[in-house]
Amino acid sequence: MGPDPAVAAVRLAVRRVLADLPPGAMVLAACSGGADSLALAGALAFEAPRSGRPAGGVTIDHGLQDGSDERADAVVQVMAGLGLDPSGSIAVTVNGTGGLENAARDARYTALDGAADRLGAAAVLLGHTQDDQAETVLLGLARGSGARSLSGMPTGFRRESGVRYVRPLLELDRATTRRACRAMGLDAWDDPHNVDPAYARVRVRHEALPVLEKALGPGVAEALARTARMLRDDADYLDEVAAQALTDLETSEDGYGVALTLEGLGDLSRAVRTRVLRMAAVKAGSPPGTLAAVHVDAVDRLVTAWHGQRHVDLPGGLRAVRRYGKLLFGPV
Repeated sequence: MGPDPAVAAVRLAVRRVLADLPPGAMVLAACSGGADSLALAGALAFEAPRSGRPAGGVTIDHGLQDGSDERADAVVQVMAGLGLDPSGSIAVTVNGTGGLENAARDARYTALDGAADRLGAAAVLLGHTQDDQAETVLLGLARGSGARSLSGMPTGFRRESGVRYVRPLLELDRATTRRACRAMGLDAWDDPHNVDPAYARVRVRHEALPVLEKALGPGVAEALARTARMLRDDADYLDEVAAQALTDLETSEDGYGVALTLEGLGDLSRAVRTRVLRMAAVKAGSPPGTLAAVHVDAVDRLVTAWHGQRHVDLPGGLRAVRRYGKLLFGPV
């Protein structure tokens, strides 16, 4: 008799990811001890030896709760018991800059980058699920975000550090990972932060999504995740077109990080043009995390509705200026 269907589903998802990695390369599972990442760790421990790859596990101690170090040690023991070698924990300092969630995320990824680099890992696997994807889409809708934000989390990405991250479970729901943990005899830990209504994601998870399911019927999370996947395809294509347009329009101007020729810029469709303007601002040094649609729209008016306005201030101590047939991005 084969494994429980939930276990089989998680293993298959991991197996597909491993098939795309270099033969014999180390793979790491990032595991918090929650059901999603624990099911991922269990599946990786099963599949990696069968694919001829070493596999390890890493848990991050954010130090945000009493006894977090003991919890991290317990997760390490579970990962080691599964056969993930090496298995270890990394303590990080969360300074709260940009909000607790963002600061914790930054600290976590920095620590994972370091672990992957030290161990020569080809990839770090993350346990985000279809439910996480649906929550991300709803949060983007609430912020009035564009297609890139509404396209949710990618299945894989590479950090500036060069470390590759992959999310094998994005097409599986949270119920599947919980069932897989039970079938594998793994005792998942429920992080108290995951039920704290102070966090917007928690309110979406426990209040907004259940209301939508009740009003519209089951399958809302799956539909939102499917929408994200389609929007990502669209956004990827538009980004490619915009990147080429940026290359074609870029010129030079002393004292400015990026300069674009206005001839042809205004003829681009708004979907492409605003992407070009955002890319130019980021390339000039404006932080992408704080560069908002309101900033890009104001810069766009320098192109399409210019009435002599002098400049637009941008995050990062930059400004955009229209001058002598060029759009210039540089320091204030």
